[in-house]
Amino acid sequence: SAHSVTAVMPYYGYARADKLHSGSSPGRESITAKLAATLLSSAGANHVIAMDLHTTQIQGFFDIPVDHVYASPVLLSYLLSKGLGDNLVVVSPDVGGVARARAYAKKLGVPLAIVDKRRQEHNKSEVMNLIGDVEGKTCVIVDDMIDTAGTICNGGEFLRKKGAKAVYACATHAVFSGPARERLSSGVFEEVIVTNTI
Repeated sequence: SAHSVTAVMPYYGYARADKLHSGSSPGRESITAKLAATLLSSAGANHVIAMDLHTTQIQGFFDIPVDHVYASPVLLSYLLSKGLGDNLVVVSPDVGGVARARAYAKKLGVPLAIVDKRRQEHNKSEVMNLIGDVEGKTCVIVDDMIDTAGTICNGGEFLRKKGAKAVYACATHAVFSGPARERLSSGVFEEVIVTNTI
């Protein structure tokens, strides 16, 4: 019998199920991120280590200590090693990722741009506007995960239309479900940079 159990979860698979969605029947949709947190502690875990949670509020779903670690030091080091030049812009693929993208931009000492998208339904998004200047620049779109790659590819195509000279995709979690591989291989990106959390 172990004195303590630490659950090391580089990818917390239920992280996007962290709130009730509009249009759902009140009280009829579970918040699976909380349910999974409760199951972990009920199974005997007394500590969790997770990487790049979808939102920081997920830490509050646990009744046990959570160490939330970040892939940014590794990803930033790689980006710096590529020598992408002075004409670099870090781009958030949506308003929800601005804090993450701003942190990358600050560490790299470059400007920030934001793609304004609307999500019509789960795993389907539409790009509406761009906040910031990307014309003639090298763009790095930074996100926590790439699932079907719809958001990041739509963003990459939009940046190209707005005059970006080169576009890189950078994310921690490479879920790559459904059409992701095909979308990412379409030539939108110079390179897709991910970690091995999955």
